[in-house]
Amino acid sequence: MDDLVASAIANWAPRFTTNGVAVADFERVTQLVRRWTDWCAAWSRVAAEHEGLGLEATAQERHRSAAQHYAQAATYYHFAKFLFVQDPAQMRAAHMAAVRCLDNALPHLDPPGRRVEIPYGGARLVGVLRLPAGPGPHPVVVLVPGLDSAKEEFRSTEALFLERGVGTFSVDGPGQGEAEYDLPIQGDWAAPGAAILDAVSTQERVDPDRIGVWGVSLGGYYAPRVASADGRVRACVALAGPYDFGACWDGLPALTREAFRVRSRSSDERAARAVAHTLSLAGHAPAIRCPMLVVTGKLDRLIPWWHAERLANETGGPVTLLLLAEGNHGCMNVAAQHRQRTADWVATQLRAVQRKTALRGNAPL
Repeated sequence: MDDLVASAIANWAPRFTTNGVAVADFERVTQLVRRWTDWCAAWSRVAAEHEGLGLEATAQERHRSAAQHYAQAATYYHFAKFLFVQDPAQMRAAHMAAVRCLDNALPHLDPPGRRVEIPYGGARLVGVLRLPAGPGPHPVVVLVPGLDSAKEEFRSTEALFLERGVGTFSVDGPGQGEAEYDLPIQGDWAAPGAAILDAVSTQERVDPDRIGVWGVSLGGYYAPRVASADGRVRACVALAGPYDFGACWDGLPALTREAFRVRSRSSDERAARAVAHTLSLAGHAPAIRCPMLVVTGKLDRLIPWWHAERLANETGGPVTLLLLAEGNHGCMNVAAQHRQRTADWVATQLRAVQRKTALRGNAPL
């Protein structure tokens, strides 16, 4: 096994299985892949098996099963491409397969999902809206991915919020997912955040006064940046996000540094490091006035825990810091210690907004 494959497994194994990869499939693929150059093809082959099950179920009009197979295939295709930036053609083919499979799944998920395209920067940002049953209007949490994640990875995270009556909008921002081919990573998320919130708040059955933002990894930086710039955010969760991404540079895996270089359109690693320093919450954290939950792990090898502590110390509104002693990056190895708690916290915060509105005589309790 080469160093890049070993690094991917060491850093992200719990993330794969928490976000929808069957343990048996994870072991099957990772036991066979010895070189990073074979990674994308190996995951794509297994993804195609699940897509085939989706096609078969569709032909037999077993639509719920088809949606489950397609959604799982989308996750596998996503993990085929997630850091495979050295072969753009192969990476993009796997990515488009992930998008195709998720689009096939959306109408038959429970609850169903809907693709929403947002004009931005001469290109588009793409999100998936899913709402609980009932007429609403419903609170919604915007789910923001990180450097190597995308909306195709978020089905298990969406379920946590949907089960608690909170809709979800999983979205690819600049330099992420479907937008990574047209828009580079940018540190200032005021404009993309506003475009996303504009789009969400105008959707049918969505309560524009009860919108939260959740982000993981680099998304754990983007979410607070949105909250610092836009008062429509009523609750914010930063999971394993950096305070200053440039300060993390030397400790990042080679795969992560190269993915950032490519997705930030940097000419070399020195230029990429400079861009990474523009992803900073300095001067912005005090502007965050909504309730905030900051989650991180003491064993995070990519984003040291003190980034979360600094954000919590500088945030201008009410804040809770959840520091997990055994947590790795994203705390996926201790998922039970934060995922349900986070969903409960978001649901509680957005219900509190509804109660305050009702007490002012503007809405029923």
